[in-house]
Formats: sequence, C-alpha cells, structure tokens
Amino acid sequence: MKPVSELDLPKLLTHERHRIHLIGVAGSGMSGIAALLLELGHNVSGSDKVSTLETDRLQRLGLRFREQHRAEDAADADLIVFSSAIKIDNPILMSARDSGKPVVRRAEALAAIMRGERGIVIAGMHGKTTTSAMTAHVLREGGVHPSHYIGGEIPILGTNAHWDPRGEYFVAEGDESDGTLRCFHPEHSLILNIEEEHLDFYSDLAAIEKVFAQLIEQTSGTVFYNTDDLNTVRLCAKRKGAISFGLSEEADYRGADVELRDFASVFCVYRRGEQLGEAVLNVPGQHHVQNAVGVIALATELGIPFERIAASLRRFEHARRRFEIKYESDRFLLVDDYAHHPTEIRATLKTARSAGRKRVLTMFQPHRYSRTKALCKEFGRAFDDADRVVVTDVYAASESPISGISGETIASEITAHGHRGVSYQPRLESVHRDLGNMLDSGDLVLSLGAGNIHEQLSLLAADLVIAEKLKAIITSDGEVRLYEPLSKHTTLRVGGPAQFWVEPRNENSLAELLRFCQRENLPLFVIGRGSNLLVRDGGIRGVVVHPCGGDFDKIEVTGNEIAAGVGAKLKEVAYAGKAAGLGGLEWMEGIPGSVGGSLRMNAGAMGVQTFENVVRVRYLDANGEAHTKIRKELEVHYRNFPLLENNFAVSAVFRGQPAPTEEIVGKLEASQEKRRTSQPAAKSAGCIFKNPDSCPAGKLVDELELKNCRVGKARVSEVHGNFIVNDGGATAAEMLELIEKIKSVARAKRGIELETEVQIVGEPA
Repeated sequence: MKPVSELDLPKLLTHERHRIHLIGVAGSGMSGIAALLLELGHNVSGSDKVSTLETDRLQRLGLRFREQHRAEDAADADLIVFSSAIKIDNPILMSARDSGKPVVRRAEALAAIMRGERGIVIAGMHGKTTTSAMTAHVLREGGVHPSHYIGGEIPILGTNAHWDPRGEYFVAEGDESDGTLRCFHPEHSLILNIEEEHLDFYSDLAAIEKVFAQLIEQTSGTVFYNTDDLNTVRLCAKRKGAISFGLSEEADYRGADVELRDFASVFCVYRRGEQLGEAVLNVPGQHHVQNAVGVIALATELGIPFERIAASLRRFEHARRRFEIKYESDRFLLVDDYAHHPTEIRATLKTARSAGRKRVLTMFQPHRYSRTKALCKEFGRAFDDADRVVVTDVYAASESPISGISGETIASEITAHGHRGVSYQPRLESVHRDLGNMLDSGDLVLSLGAGNIHEQLSLLAADLVIAEKLKAIITSDGEVRLYEPLSKHTTLRVGGPAQFWVEPRNENSLAELLRFCQRENLPLFVIGRGSNLLVRDGGIRGVVVHPCGGDFDKIEVTGNEIAAGVGAKLKEVAYAGKAAGLGGLEWMEGIPGSVGGSLRMNAGAMGVQTFENVVRVRYLDANGEAHTKIRKELEVHYRNFPLLENNFAVSAVFRGQPAPTEEIVGKLEASQEKRRTSQPAAKSAGCIFKNPDSCPAGKLVDELELKNCRVGKARVSEVHGNFIVNDGGATAAEMLELIEKIKSVARAKRGIELETEVQIVGEPA
C-alpha cells in the first residue's frame, strides 16, 4: 500500500474493497464511518475501550470489534482511520506509523467518500446535528435518495450514517472542532452560525473564521448562510450567488409569525417577499425554526416543491439528546438536551421557558476544562431562564484537569451574575437526587451537557414513574417526595435520602401501598418521628413510609382508654390522658417519638414500658390485610416487639387510671425535669446502647471516661454517657465510628459486649 499522500483516497474508499481498521469505533462519529465503509463493501474492523449498542449493531452488520487497542488486531489492515480523540501513543496508531501504513483522520475519510458525490455540508457551532438530520430527511422524503453522515442518533433516519447508491447527493455534518472542516469540498454548504468555541484547539475567533472561510472557498455551488448571525453574514454575504435565510426582513428565505403550539413550531415561509406557505416543525425553539428555514431554502433550490418540504418537516423527529422528551405526565416534564455552549444553553432554556410550565429546573455538566475556563463568564450569564440550577463537575472528554477549574467555577459565575437558585454538586451520581428533591407539580426538568449527564435524567425519570404510581395510591391527601433527606426526619439529624418518601393519611392508603410494594418487589421501611434511629449516609432504597396526618394523628378518649394512630406523638397521648383525668401515662411525656415507634421498640421511661399500658394493637400484614390483637396475644420483649418486624402498626389503644389532676401534673412535671437534667439538649437519637446486665450503659461509658469523646461532629454527651449528640453537621459515618470506638473500649477494658439499642438502617454513602 502506498503512503497516504500518494493514494487516491476517494477511489480507494468508494470504488475498491479493502481491509480497514477504525480506532475509537464506538464514538458517534467513527461509528458512522464504520457503517458507511461496511455498506461500501469493505472488510471493517474496529477497536475501542468500551462496547456500546452501536458497536453491537455494527457487529451484526459485519464489524470485527475488539474492546481494547492492540496493534496485532489491526496488523492485516490496509488503511487505519482514527478519531481526533485518539492520543498519539495509541498502540495501533504508533504501530501503523512505524510500519508506514496509511493513516487518515475520520474527517479525511468522510471527505474522501463524499468527493464522488454531490456533497452538502452542514456547518456551524450549534444546531448542525439536528439540521443535518432535517436536511437528509427532507431530501429523502423529496425522492432524492441522499446518503448521509450525522454525528448523533437519528431515530427518523434509522441510523446516523447510510450509503444510498440510488442517489447522487451526500448530506454530512461538518465538524469544526479540530479544524478538519477544511477537508471538505462540497457542492453546497449550509452555514448556521460562527462564534468562539473549541478554544482548546483554536487560538481565537479569527482562527475559527479562517477554517470556515476555507470551506466556503472550497464550495463549488451555493453557500446558504444564516443572516441572523453577524459573524456568518460577514464571511458569506459577499460571496457571489450566496443565499441567505433566517428570521430577519433581509433574508432571501424568511421565517415569520413564529408560534409555539404543543411543542411544535408553526411559522410562515417567504422567498424574497413571496409567501410559500405555512410550515410546522415538531421541534420547539426559535433557533430550530431559523435552521429549518435554511433547510427549506436548500431543498427549494434543489427543486423540491414546498408542499413536499412542509409535509416532511411536519413528520420530522429531532436527533437524540436534542430537546428530547424523556418523561411526560400531567405533573412533570423531563427533557434532555446536548447543549454545552453558552449560546446553546440560552436558546434551549428559552425554549423550555416557552413551554409554559411552572418552573424550569436544570442539571448541567460542563464539557471540557478548556471550554469551562475560556467561557466561564459567558456560562455565568446563560442560565437566566432557569429557576434552579444544579451544576456538577466537568466531563473531561479526554482532557487533563486544569488547576482551579471545575463545575464550581461555573456555579460561582452564575451566582455572581445574580442568580439565587444555584448549587454545586461535585458527585455526578447525586445530581438526580438533588434536583429530584426540588420537584413540584408543574415543573420542567432539563438536563444539559455533552457528557453523560443525561444518565442522571434517566434515573430521575425511572423513579418518577414509580413516584407517580405511589401518588395515585395515596391520593391528593397524601404526600410523595423523591430523595427526601432523612436527616430532616430523624431526631439525630443525620441520614441520606429516602428514594421514595411517602406520607399516607389513612389505613386504606397504607394497605394499598403495602400491596403495591409487594407486587413491584419494592423494599419498604416505616419511620415515625425518627427517634432511636440512625440512618446511614447513603440513605434508604425503596419506599420509606411516614404515616402521619389524617387518621394516623387522631387521639380519641373513651372511658379509661385512649385510642391513638401510629403518627400521634406519645407526649400528646399523655396530655390527652391529663385532659381526661387519666394517669399512668405520664412517662410518655419523656419519649420524643410517636406511637408507632414506641410500639416497635417497646419504648420506656421512668421505669415503665409501652406495653404495660397497651390494651390492643391494630396492624396490617404484608398483604395489607388488617388484624387486631389484644395484649395477652402479643409477644413482647425488652426494647423489642417481634410482631412489627414483618407487619405494620396502624393504631393502638392504651389504658389509663383515673387520677387527680394535681397528681398527673406533678408526674408530668417530674418527667420533664428528669429529661431536662439527665438528657442532653443537643440533637440525639436517644439511648445508643442497651443496658448490659452488669451495669447501665450510661454509667459504663462514664466509668470508661468516654464522655465528650468525639469523631468529627459526633460526640458522646457530657450529660449522659449513653447519648451521642450531633454538634452540627455530623455524618452517620462519624456516628458509627464513634459507636464502634465505645464498643471496642468496653470490650477491651471491661470485657462487656455492648449492643446497640438505636436502630441502624440504610446504605453507606
């Protein structure tokens, strides 16, 4: 094989058959080249670090794929094609160059394939994937049978690249990011916009314009240009025979009277003042209308009647990740978009705002450190149409980090611009939880970025499907929230999020909820007021049920008995007893929890335990069936009620004893005083350890001189040794480390194995 400089590359690729290896074949650009080469009859192999759905599809078409880059896998190749993302030390690339084997870049291969066809290149910083797909679709529907190559997933075209031997036109998306736009010699060019971008490659705007100027010079036929973009006008307007398009009065082809209807753009089209008719584009946004007018101009000049063009536009579906609706219901709308440049972000947010939803919530992943650094001020001004913004860290895209540059750089710039709804989340995997917990009915959620931020939106969409079903079960009276921080619902004030936080208001809703979770195999955990509970920092997967309000908060007195729902506070039961002249319940004043938690733990205070006052308990089994048991039917242990390990309490009836009001008040005040003097005021879960037989746990910790011992913000209380308090901002990991430290010291110095009384649940962060 000759050196690449001596090859007739167009002939080699379109009229001969060879063994060709593609380095980086899983990328959207390279996979398109692989598809074209396979359709042209070549023996194609490829390598990449990962396999994808696209590489799986290409293998079914004949691609020989290797999930690693090894020189021996390309040893028999006549030609090597590589993407710009491939580094110079790639073993296949190094071996090919050392052996003198022909090596070409992706754009060089694409340009060579196009040379034998009537090429149409769509170029610009923004919108070229959707516009290229639109062009190929309109020409196909117009009977032209174009081949195409597009850098994205295009459902309506079937694949991102296709060779059609019946037609003479070839529509290609031109990539300006690495300067290879100058490789193309098309018959027609459609120029959308030009501005500062890819400053990791270009020194400035002048360098970018030089590459576009060369493409324009190498265009043998007509240059179509966007007259609404000043930089594009400056480069194109003086070219002989150039045709302008856009929304301004001066455009040769003009869109006017633009209107958004149900996520479709409706507009009138004029050619040099003459009305051609109305067009409907099922892609929202004024910027897409501008580009569609360019496609209309091109197709009209190629002889396709406007009626056929308009009909095909009405059927057009945009490329994947271009304002792609991922989830839609009466309450929520989730949309994903590839926008990663300030101009694109502003346009996409403007479109989202025009949808008429209550709020626009945005998750954004910056793309490349170089772009983040160069355009950070512009990014700061790009999010004005978003009500809330969660920014995560930079998607490197093979770049090395730049010191001092991160997602926080952009979050700070947005804040400095005056936006009050911005947060920075460095952990990508937490972004969907941060934003999901902000959701309210009527919101539109938008994911923005060219990296993998869309995966976070997909996770949110999947959980929303379940959340909406849960909401339907508990009706409008109840509450369902995603990723609710359990630190807000535990007395210790630590704990990660509940995947699904559900607040049913009555027994029927709880019963249906139990049945749903069983059918869907969803884990379920019930939480009361969150005392005696330590939730790990990773939170709890599945449904966390908090029965409250409605029937669950009711307290009713009948004679000497008090019926209370599981959501009622124990303290309120004690005071209901006082109001009815019933004593024996004063100990409840010292327990910060609810009836449900008290039953589950057989909680106690002042020498009394819960079940000493219980008459009967009503509960639901895992199938949602209701049962009632009286006290003598119940097995009860110290700080343990086994029945509720697999069943769910609904209510309980307690018995009090008639007593003088002064006596009841005295005991309540005594309980208050004991709590005040013997328990810390700081946030705690209550007693951490069960009392060993040999010595109360609090006394043991005191004797071991562990009071005020701390790990981070977790500290053993100086007031009571069996309490660990949160000094503000403690994590569950710190609490658990301190618990293990106390247990270790007790074991080593006293030979005592301490058991935790506090319930520890959830997953590590």
